[in-house]
Amino acid sequence: MTPTEYEYLRKFLKDNSGLDLSADKQYLIESRLLPLARKAGLSGIAELVQKLQGGSRQLITDVVEAMTTNETFFFRDKVPFDHFRDTIMPEIIKARAGKRSVRIWCAAGSTGQEPYSLAMCLKEMGAALTGWRIEIIATDLSQEVLEKAKAGVYSQFEVQRGLPIQMLVKYFKQTGETWQVNPELRAMIQHRQLNLLHDFSQLGTFDVIFCRNVLIYFDQDTKINIFNRLARQIEPDGFLVLGAAETVVGLTDTFRPIAERRGLYKPNDPRAAVAKPVLAGVAPRLAVMAGR
Repeated sequence: MTPTEYEYLRKFLKDNSGLDLSADKQYLIESRLLPLARKAGLSGIAELVQKLQGGSRQLITDVVEAMTTNETFFFRDKVPFDHFRDTIMPEIIKARAGKRSVRIWCAAGSTGQEPYSLAMCLKEMGAALTGWRIEIIATDLSQEVLEKAKAGVYSQFEVQRGLPIQMLVKYFKQTGETWQVNPELRAMIQHRQLNLLHDFSQLGTFDVIFCRNVLIYFDQDTKINIFNRLARQIEPDGFLVLGAAETVVGLTDTFRPIAERRGLYKPNDPRAAVAKPVLAGVAPRLAVMAGR
């Protein structure tokens, strides 16, 4: 791969997936895109770049999906789900007692483990949510992973990663060497393809937004832009959940951290919400969802 080809792919990936690669990641592109090029009958990276420059829509999709990270597992990192059960939902149940409904958005739903983990948490609350309208929207950039999420079929290895045995037995059915989420749980979740580069206001507002392990792939300007737009999609008393390595601090005043609740944030009064300044003369750039 020539330096010119690498720079083209770096810009292409940032514009189409938000992935912000450093100058020394040629090996990553080659390891993921060479197999894709061969599968498409291309001679290598050079011909793949030519096809992308020619506007091949299918190849654009395939390259973005090959480069995005889809690492996930049930109840990943545990702490956010403890917050969901012990802090978020008790407040939501109290605040929404009148209308008895809750809307949750998983902004990087990947292959479904996160939204299904949340659905199991809600089911475990039993009578506290009887008669409630529960809506979980799970979005992702990749159509391929969304199809897996919709099917809700997982290998033995996948269900062993973070999923308590009692929940496996309660909410999954075994078929041969795979396990499928039961129909009742699958019906709780709507899976939609979404690129965070694009307008997502059509999703409406949410009580809870999980946006974990996504923004770590973006540059500062993109993070600020996404935080500010997320703030417009969350109820004033709602909750934003980020990954352990992510924060709003130093980037924007649209959200504030909750003391002693790592990764948990509340929206600020929008009249006081001001994005932190970025480098002079640099316009905010829009980027996308990659990763989980």
